Amino acid sequence: MRPASPLPVHRWWSRTVLVLCLAILPLLNACTSPPDGVTVVSPFDVKRYAGQWFEIARLDHSFERGLSDVNATYRLEADGSVAVINRGFNTEKGEWKEAVGKALFTGDTNTASLKVSFFGPFYGGYHVIALDPGYRWAMVIGPNTDYLWILARDKQLPPGVREQLVAQAARLGVKTNELIWVEHRRSDS
Repeated sequence: MRPASPLPVHRWWSRTVLVLCLAILPLLNACTSPPDGVTVVSPFDVKRYAGQWFEIARLDHSFERGLSDVNATYRLEADGSVAVINRGFNTEKGEWKEAVGKALFTGDTNTASLKVSFFGPFYGGYHVIALDPGYRWAMVIGPNTDYLWILARDKQLPPGVREQLVAQAARLGVKTNELIWVEHRRSDS
């Protein structure tokens, strides 16, 4: 009697991996799609959006915890992607922290819906849901209402704009009472 061939195990393993990948794909897409009921800014001009933005407010997450003076710089690349450089001051350690990532449009480049990665093949949603006509301030939401950022070209927002953005976020179900208002005290931020 001949020994059993390892080929059937290999086929079983390949099929199992394929089925798992197909099952996970919708979940990965959910990480890059905007939350249900959220309207993304369109038309959108990534060239006007490029440059430095100061983080005015955010919801708390481990990757930004304890950071002040946070800013983001966006640079359009030749291949159509957007280079993302996030920088903030770690108040506990007394040092700057920087993360470099890449953003890609999830569809039409005239719609402000992108996916951003700082960790290889894993992407998260980045959706501009409010934008000043002069590209002076913006509000960004992630794949759900647990991720929200208010950004501006300056280190402060006019009070009326701040109130308007907070009210819009609250209507979407964002826990606006949990927003962290970022301090900008360092001149080199």
